[in-house]
Amino acid sequence: MMMMQKAKYAALVSAIALSLGACVSFGGKAPPSLLVLTPANSVANGTTKSGASADALIVLLPEASRSLDTNRVPVQIDDSSIAYLKDAVWADKPSRLMQSLLMETIAAKTGRLVLNETDAGGKASQYLSGGLLAFGIDSTSSEAVVIYDAVKLVRGQSVEKKRFEARLPVTAVEAGPAGVALNAAANEVAAQVSDWIG
Repeated sequence: MMMMQKAKYAALVSAIALSLGACVSFGGKAPPSLLVLTPANSVANGTTKSGASADALIVLLPEASRSLDTNRVPVQIDDSSIAYLKDAVWADKPSRLMQSLLMETIAAKTGRLVLNETDAGGKASQYLSGGLLAFGIDSTSSEAVVIYDAVKLVRGQSVEKKRFEARLPVTAVEAGPAGVALNAAANEVAAQVSDWIG
């Protein structure tokens, strides 16, 4: 009797595993890995910053064109056409990844209190806004290209706008090398923006 119960239990476990296999993809169309941006400058563990919300710098989500409003990596084929790189998928949309990278880099390099709009509760007076114009690979030059138009808004002062660009060589137009080069280019742009923001 005990053997029959064990056999039924094993069959039940096997059936559950097979049904899960139909719902969860461990290969096939799933990308082998997801690309992320890793900050070259980061706030040390345990660092505490405090201040009034009005004094914090708010980094807004960058605007992006429809070609960048995706988790795919665009490749500029020529002046009028793009394709998306096979097996290259971001963990999040580039605008969100860039916002997080900017916040971390600015906080690390300047020591400022940096928040997103939700955290500030609408009480801030200093904002970094902007648009992500390029975040992909230029196949004609074999470069990773990141272009960000930054807008500095401080209540009671003139609006300032500046373009930041980084172009770094990519060893191959493939997911791995493209991710490495784009990460480095994004960090270069974030560092430039941080120096400008001060």
